Amino acid sequence: MRVIEVSEVGGPEVLQVVERPDPQPGRGDAVVAVKAANVNPTDLGARAGQGPRAMPEPPYCIGWDFAGEVLAVGDGVDAVAPGARVVGMIHWYQNQGQRGAYAEQVVVPAEWLVALPDNLACSDAATIPLNALTAAQGLAILDLPPGTALLVTGASGAVGSFAVQLAKQAGLRVLAQASDGDEAWVQALGADEILPRDVDFASVGPIDGLFDAVPVGEAAYAAVRDGGAAVSTRAVPEPDAARGIRQQVFLIEPDVDRLRELVADVAAGRLHTRIDRILPLEDAAEAHRLNERGGLRGKVVLAP
Repeated sequence: MRVIEVSEVGGPEVLQVVERPDPQPGRGDAVVAVKAANVNPTDLGARAGQGPRAMPEPPYCIGWDFAGEVLAVGDGVDAVAPGARVVGMIHWYQNQGQRGAYAEQVVVPAEWLVALPDNLACSDAATIPLNALTAAQGLAILDLPPGTALLVTGASGAVGSFAVQLAKQAGLRVLAQASDGDEAWVQALGADEILPRDVDFASVGPIDGLFDAVPVGEAAYAAVRDGGAAVSTRAVPEPDAARGIRQQVFLIEPDVDRLRELVADVAAGRLHTRIDRILPLEDAAEAHRLNERGGLRGKVVLAP
């Protein structure tokens, strides 16, 4: 099978197509023929040797999110069977590049997989796991009561878009910072107020919570009331302790039950995702260049 391998730490050019033996399932495993693999910012960091934990030595594989069809299962697996359409997530930091979603096939514990509804395309499904789970878990950490105000930075992006929608489902008042030209998309997600990309955060709020999906960092705290809360998925400067803002940097944790709910919500139209373009697996380097260039209207998905 073909996989995309990081041959050495560096720019997009280090992503190489290589041949590896087809994986075989061990006990409790499933082999999935990957039909779609999502390209995430964390993949770009992994390619460049950057991450919140110790990085493996090249060569290694990358990619978190995948959707496809089960090819084979190992002993002890009865939850899925060959032929089943599934979506799943590889926790890359735990896996350390031993397997990645940028591949024609991937072997994973069957318990990581969620059944894919018939009306949901693999390409759309692959955009859900990392991004929607990150949004859901960040909101759970904030734990804001209904009726309170939340500011979402980077609301045009995948994590930010899911955060806006899930926050509205939770009854929050959402102020969403949109990229230029993406105001209509963010408004359609239900945001109560759209803020421009160059907003002066000191003129906003005071709001109760901040989901810093960019992250903006210190400047965004100006919008948060004293005693409020803030979350980010990357390290940012802490707010002035005298203001009493509860701030937490978090990493996603696998949660198959919550993923199952999120996939069902997308399939039913209760949550929305979007794709800018779909590229062949061998164009992984171009997918990374596009992400680094910015200006995308949705995710780039690889189709092995």
